Amino acid sequence: MKEKLFKILRRGEKEEEEKREVPSKKIGLIVDGPNILRKEFGIKLEDIVEALRRIGNVRIAKVILNQYAPQGLIEAVVNQGLEPIIVAGDTDVRVAIEAMEIIHESDVEVLALASRDADFLPIIIEAKRQGKETVVIGVDPGFSAALQNAADYVIKMESSGERNGEEKGEVE
Repeated sequence: MKEKLFKILRRGEKEEEEKREVPSKKIGLIVDGPNILRKEFGIKLEDIVEALRRIGNVRIAKVILNQYAPQGLIEAVVNQGLEPIIVAGDTDVRVAIEAMEIIHESDVEVLALASRDADFLPIIIEAKRQGKETVVIGVDPGFSAALQNAADYVIKMESSGERNGEEKGEVE
């Protein structure tokens, strides 16, 4: 049996274990690679995509990486069927650009943002203003409370340390 690696909570609902029919919403996913795909978290892209399947179908999926991303990570992104975007320097501006393109120039109904960074709060607010549902995907420590409170859905991933029963902050 596969471990439960994440929790999905819709704003205002309590945690439920009941099985629901999978909605057919179109999702656009942006992953802030340097923020989420860190060794100490052990988050896998397939776990993010699997969590989103409970909300709808991922139609656009982009992983923003910096120029220091290892070749193995880039290959893993491609092997998962996601689009890697390599950026020289800081990735935040590119995350914002890609998110705004999804919000304004696509037919997706849901913007999913995998990041712990409160700097992306205006993106979540703009997506909602444009009628999109919003999902934030993150992991503790450092998962912005403001980002979580603004989104329609919150997916909290568990770091590999939490899955192995280790205390937070320990790294293998």
